[in-house]
Amino acid sequence: MNQEDYAPEEAYEADGGAGDDAEATRREANDTESSRASRGWWDRNADEYQSEHGAFLGDDRFVWGPEGLDEAEAGLLGPAASLKNKDVLEIGAGAAQCSRWLAAQGARPVALDLSHRQLQHALRIGDDVPLVEADAGRLPFRDGSFDLACSAYGAVPFVADPVNVMREVRRVLRPGGRWVFSVTHPIRWAFPDEPGPEGLSVAASYFDRTPYVEQDEQGRAVYVEHHRTLGDRVRDVVAGGFRLVDLVEPEWPAWNTQEWGGWSPLRGNLIPGTAVFVCERD
Repeated sequence: MNQEDYAPEEAYEADGGAGDDAEATRREANDTESSRASRGWWDRNADEYQSEHGAFLGDDRFVWGPEGLDEAEAGLLGPAASLKNKDVLEIGAGAAQCSRWLAAQGARPVALDLSHRQLQHALRIGDDVPLVEADAGRLPFRDGSFDLACSAYGAVPFVADPVNVMREVRRVLRPGGRWVFSVTHPIRWAFPDEPGPEGLSVAASYFDRTPYVEQDEQGRAVYVEHHRTLGDRVRDVVAGGFRLVDLVEPEWPAWNTQEWGGWSPLRGNLIPGTAVFVCERD
């Protein structure tokens, strides 16, 4: 089976493949296999990713997705002035660009990522943010350690059990804490991952939740992405103990002329590419 037979939308963070030898398929992948694949994929691809997209992400910019929605303008975590002295956990932080922006606002961020190589890039940029290498499903923090938590395309699209991640985030947040995360908009799953006109025709069922897997010759997953419908994502948030207060679907701005994997001005002006969930812990 070829990738074109179902062509899911690859996540914003993972816009490359596992290599020419990887076989693309659709099959089940549990939490352990998904976590192992994600760690290996990001360790192998972090250099290329940061080289290709580092200029867009900046060293200390908080961008929610390929559209370029900037937290400095969106204020989804709250007004910038309100971030001062807040303890913030960034999940799937990559090179900690978002955390560095938070620190500039006077917050106390901690940048967590599964990939050792991604965190090495964070150290390359600067050592001003605490870094933690850990799985989002097993957060190594005490209950009520943070005021806010955020994730820009980190972890959530790649885990088999998103409710567990939601519950872990809720556990480490203080009452009233806010959790904001962005993922590929679920509607993109139905379209080929192509920036041009060929990416505008439905090629798969939006309702097929079977994970997209790239595997090696031994059948071991080297990249896994999990699909959830928009309704699934809302139910995951609620099952995790949060109240959904906003769902943001960023429109493609006129200034953004870049193509990033399947994201492009053509597609961005016609169908949503990113969904940002703004949640609160009661």
